[in-house]
Formats: sequence, structure tokens, C-alpha cells
Amino acid sequence: MRRRNPIHCCLILGLASAVTCRTADDIGPFADPLPDVRPLLLVVNKSESTLSIIDPATRTELRRVPTGSMPHEVAASPDGRTAYVTDYGSGPSPGNTLTVVDLEAGRATRTISLGSHTRPHGIAWEATESRLWVTTEGSAHIVAIDPQTASIDRVIRTDQEITHMVAAVPARRLLVTTNIGSNNATVVDALADRVVAHVPTGAGAEGVDVAPDGRYAYVTNRADGTLTEFDVISQQVTRTLNVGLFPIRVKVRPSGGEALVTNASGNEVVAVDLATWTVVRRLATGAVPVGLLITPDDRTAYVASTLNDRIDVIDIAEWRIIGTLTVGNEPDGLAWVQ
Repeated sequence: MRRRNPIHCCLILGLASAVTCRTADDIGPFADPLPDVRPLLLVVNKSESTLSIIDPATRTELRRVPTGSMPHEVAASPDGRTAYVTDYGSGPSPGNTLTVVDLEAGRATRTISLGSHTRPHGIAWEATESRLWVTTEGSAHIVAIDPQTASIDRVIRTDQEITHMVAAVPARRLLVTTNIGSNNATVVDALADRVVAHVPTGAGAEGVDVAPDGRYAYVTNRADGTLTEFDVISQQVTRTLNVGLFPIRVKVRPSGGEALVTNASGNEVVAVDLATWTVVRRLATGAVPVGLLITPDDRTAYVASTLNDRIDVIDIAEWRIIGTLTVGNEPDGLAWVQ
């Protein structure tokens, strides 16, 4: 296997510009429709620029769809019919598009250009489910996409270095982004379209998730090896915990009692008890675990072991790997489709 560097990020400065779209007719021929299967697991494969569509019940890859260059993250629409992939691009060739994939037809149907907003990365639906927010590392913005018109609805400048991931706080109409180069998280008022605060969390603020009740946000600080909790309302840091080597992603379990963290350099996923604020379990994974997803029923976790080109399937209750999925070259971002 050739050596790759899955942990990379760049900052290219840019300004807002017009949005253009390519339609299905521009993109080319398509395969037959997908089988009528739900739920689905979506996996972006960075180094081969594809999206894997997987039946998690049979652990079978149903389709591998070409995307834009070096996709990093993916989000599925609330109705489960469409996926949006952030086409990050490579070092010398920054991307500035989203690939839109029809999950019933099993094909890419449109490319949305973000103009000068380059290196799109994190992606999340707003609480109203009417807008899709995307971080753009190259222009230091968070950009809202109207899915009905496939166009930019509005933009908010973070003025931070390497605005990377984004999570929605549904109960409060807020968004939280992480900023790797600025070592902080940004709280954004999605209703008023303004930055509320920048919260110092730790060196290399990378992953982010929010508690089910929307009160606290959790940020992995990859250079510090820590997980930070802060109060979304007061924007004050409440706790920080050492969790391991190069923590990349964090997901709070739907039950709210624990958070799972992937430690990329430690080749493990850890469980943090949010009441006692301690690491209570560690589990070895494949090489360089990055992407992380917990199913809505709180029973299964999926971890993208980037250098093994596989997804580890974890039974959370038994805390063991119960299977693996073979996907494309350098899997990363994951999404679940009900």
C-alpha cells in the first residue's frame, strides 16, 4: 500500500463570488438505480474521489459514485434522498465544489460551485433543515446552501485560520465550527447570521459535536491530545481532558452519557464518560482512524480506518469490533441515511 498523509489541511484566502451549477446532463452517463434499501451508510474515499454507498445490514457496497477532487465530508438530506459531498481538492489544486448525489438513482446529478470559497470541508444541516452549512477553509467562511436552488444563500466570515468542521445546535439555532489554526471554536448565530464568540479550546481544534440537549459542545484538540467541553450559552470552557494521541473526531452518543473519540495517531477509539469526565474504555482499530459515526439507535459505531481502506464496525455495548467494510482509497467522512 502506498503511503498517504490523511491528516492534512491548508489555508487559501479568497472572497465570495457567484455560484454556478452543472446539471446531470453535463456530468455524464449513469448506472441503474440503487436497490430500495434503508438505512444506508455513506463513506467518502478521499484519495480516489468517490462516495461509497453501503447497505449496513449486509455490509455490502451497493455503489461507488465519482465525486469532485479529494472529498472529505458528506451529509445526507433529512428526507434521505440526497447526499452532499464536500470536494476539498488537493494541495496545489484547491476544490470549490459540492457534489450532489441522488441516493435513489445512485448517481451524481449536479455539482455546485462555491466560487472563491475554496477547500470546502465540514458540512451540517441547520436546525430548520432548510439550509446546509459548509465550512470553507480557503476563504475562512461558513457558507449556507439553499438545497432547493442549489445556490449560496448567505455567507458568514469566521476570520479564523482553517475553519474545519461544523455542528448544528438545533434547539438554539446556533452553529459551532472548529478552527485548527486558531486553536478555537466559533459559535455562530444561524438566525442572525453573525459570529457570537470565539472559544479557546486547545491547539489544533479539529472535531466537534454537540450534546443532545444542545447545552454543551465538545471539541477535539489534535495537537494537545485533549477533549474540551464548553457551554454553548455562556461560551465558557467548562472542562478539558487528555484523551490520547491526535484526537480527530468526537461524537456524543444519542443517550447523552458518553462521547466517543477517534485517536488517529493512537489507532484507537475511546469512550469518555461525560458525568465523571474520564476515559472509561479504549478499543484498538485499524490504522489512522478518522471518520466516526454512531447510529441513531445508539448500538453501533462506524470508524473509518483511513490507512487500511476499511470501516470498522463496533458494537458499542460489547465494546468490540464485530466486522469490517472494505471501501475505497482513504475513507474519511461518514453519514447515515434513514
